[in-house]
Amino acid sequence: MPQTKDELPDALYRAAQVRELDARLIAAGTPGFELMQRAARATWRALVRQWPAANALTVLAGHGNNAGDGYLVALLAQRAGWSVQVLAVGDPQRLQGDAASAHAEALAEGVAVQRWQVQSQLRGVVLDALLGTGLSGEVREPYAAAIAAINASGLPVAAVDIPSGLCADTGRELGVAVRAELTVTFIGLKIGLLTGDAADHVGELVFNDLHATAETFRDIPVSARRLNAANLPTLAARAPTSHKGRFGHVLLIGGDHGFGGAILLSTQMALRSGAGMVSLATRPEHVPAALTRVPEAMALGASSANQLMGLLEKVSVLVVGPGLGQASWGRALLSAAANAALPQVWDADALNLLAREFVQLPKDCVITPHPGEAARLLQIGTAEVQADRPAAALALSKQYSAVVVLKGSGSLIAHPDGRLALCHQGHPAMATAGLGDVLAGLIGALLAQGMDAFDAACLAVWLHANAGLQQGKFGRGLAASDLIPAIRQLLEEQAPCLK
Repeated sequence: MPQTKDELPDALYRAAQVRELDARLIAAGTPGFELMQRAARATWRALVRQWPAANALTVLAGHGNNAGDGYLVALLAQRAGWSVQVLAVGDPQRLQGDAASAHAEALAEGVAVQRWQVQSQLRGVVLDALLGTGLSGEVREPYAAAIAAINASGLPVAAVDIPSGLCADTGRELGVAVRAELTVTFIGLKIGLLTGDAADHVGELVFNDLHATAETFRDIPVSARRLNAANLPTLAARAPTSHKGRFGHVLLIGGDHGFGGAILLSTQMALRSGAGMVSLATRPEHVPAALTRVPEAMALGASSANQLMGLLEKVSVLVVGPGLGQASWGRALLSAAANAALPQVWDADALNLLAREFVQLPKDCVITPHPGEAARLLQIGTAEVQADRPAAALALSKQYSAVVVLKGSGSLIAHPDGRLALCHQGHPAMATAGLGDVLAGLIGALLAQGMDAFDAACLAVWLHANAGLQQGKFGRGLAASDLIPAIRQLLEEQAPCLK
């Protein structure tokens, strides 16, 4: 999905909350039909901006308010001289209230409305006005066939409010969903537009609040916050008299036989993101490579957990898991870490071992599962995690009393107190090994510099995603180590070392 414009609001809501906001606007004196007209005008403006040379429009309309928006957009297009057709997938006789009024107004001005059939020909820009945010179950016929026809058309596609078939609360594709190049959404930004399967369906996202005011949103709790450059937690600038002892000592633990590179990536990132001191505990065989690759780190060849004990007394933050493995060596080192009363980041095999044997995590711990690891921790299937990513992230944070970073498209950061943040940036080129190791080292370094667990996770995820977006523009072949200098630069831009 292209990077979403930063005119988007930070507050994210569930579909029921947005319906409540809509009802409040009407109760405050704005007629529902006026809101529908505002939505149609916003959609029409975005559509013309996106495809300025277009002159034909096909609207596929259902039988709810989403359809009403579509009929009014068709009317605006016809007034502008476009060739317009509306294909009614839902029976127009079932339209009620404002949607029925929109249908009647379109007919009165001669908009061509026909019943949709499988053989119907689509032309020009296709506007999806089929199903709105109320959809929760799988898409049924004839809507599934209509969505399939839209996706197979090869034509430019815009969606009103949300691509039909995408769950507004979770971002899950409900069997089948429209793949739009443009989505225009209203009043409150739905969380499902920015996580889960959304990136494959939403395209460019445009938001219009339909003139909602601050009073409209009063006492409506925010479901999540969208991370952007303007609202990120900040890392404090450094005093001129600063020294390494003020910025923490990170110990990174991992790198079993065959996995030495993972812990070195984490170590490099911890150094490059500002930790005062960095130590590394890994297999003795990997120490020469560590000294060559990261000479600034203090490398310990640890054959047993006993060799960690003295070092654990000297450090301030642990990062455990990259390349740790699940054999006896990794289990012993993880057990030693779990008993240390230090802020920690658990990643990769530390999470796989945690799924096998529950332990109480230390205070100020961050865990960073991908969906498969999250599924093992929750003892459910990966598909269940992906079906409701926000719920899975919050469940994990409560289960382990830890800050959770649920990685994937639309990464989520959950706090045990119910706070939820979302980062929707990133790039498909980031689908490569080692990026999680970089993220773990980055979170550890931010913890070492005094950030609390939730803030450190939010800032790290945003830096990591935007570095990936920046480097992903060069295309395939992104290596995890490519992110390290890009993250360092972004961190300095976001939080300069000197005031």
